[in-house]
Amino acid sequence: MSSRSLLVIDPDRSVHELLRDILEREGRTIQGAFGRSEAEACLRAKPYDVVLAGQGRNGFDGLTMVRRVRALQPDARVILTGDSDPAQIVRAIRARAFGYCHNPPPPGPLNDIVQQALDASCWQNDILVLSARPEWITLDVRCKMEAGDRAAQFVREIENDLPAQVRDDVASAFRELLLNAIEHGGKCNPKKRARVWLIRTAKALMVQIQDPGQGFSLDALPHAAISNPENSPIHHVEVRAEAGQRPGGFGILMTRSLVDQLIYNERGNGVLFVKYV
Repeated sequence: MSSRSLLVIDPDRSVHELLRDILEREGRTIQGAFGRSEAEACLRAKPYDVVLAGQGRNGFDGLTMVRRVRALQPDARVILTGDSDPAQIVRAIRARAFGYCHNPPPPGPLNDIVQQALDASCWQNDILVLSARPEWITLDVRCKMEAGDRAAQFVREIENDLPAQVRDDVASAFRELLLNAIEHGGKCNPKKRARVWLIRTAKALMVQIQDPGQGFSLDALPHAAISNPENSPIHHVEVRAEAGQRPGGFGILMTRSLVDQLIYNERGNGVLFVKYV
């Protein structure tokens, strides 16, 4: 199967034109379908790596298409486009959609999630929904960096109703802390999982991340910028390079500047942040 075969399903011809303009690349084939019967005919005729499904008519929507794609082509990755509705987005995660983008799809994030989908393998159970109430969402995330990136993209969409700067701060803080949990707590072991809670109140968003590791001490993090000696502001870069870790180490330091409160549990394998909205 080609790694660059895409199917766009939407009743609106202008949406097809928009998505083609955003996603067309050398070596990719993009086919269009305008309704359920046409989409199913395409799915029966040839395999696709990525299916982009929008909101349909007469009760047919992207979630219905996720289920049909899973039945006809279990390995295809489905990315939904639709309204910025947290409940709809959580239903998409539960239905094992690969990603979600609000309308009109922003070119940068859409390109990123499509490329992740094209590169992905063994992704179906990487993100599980344990609680789906919009004010209390609980996710179970496999300890894979690509799963962390997908979860961060979902969270950005879920919190899309927040003011732009607040949303960006929350999304950046969430991604950094979750990737830290996956890398350092879960050791990037796909047999392990991290747990995430997103809790909304009238005045704040609270995010808690629990990793499966033994924990750490904030006073003993040689791989993090927060522990650098005053006379060596990039000491952690050398430590990470020697250990073969990804570039970075600014997560905790950066997150403290993005959120209103950042709290670790006693063991250091759980973190909670609060952002006032």
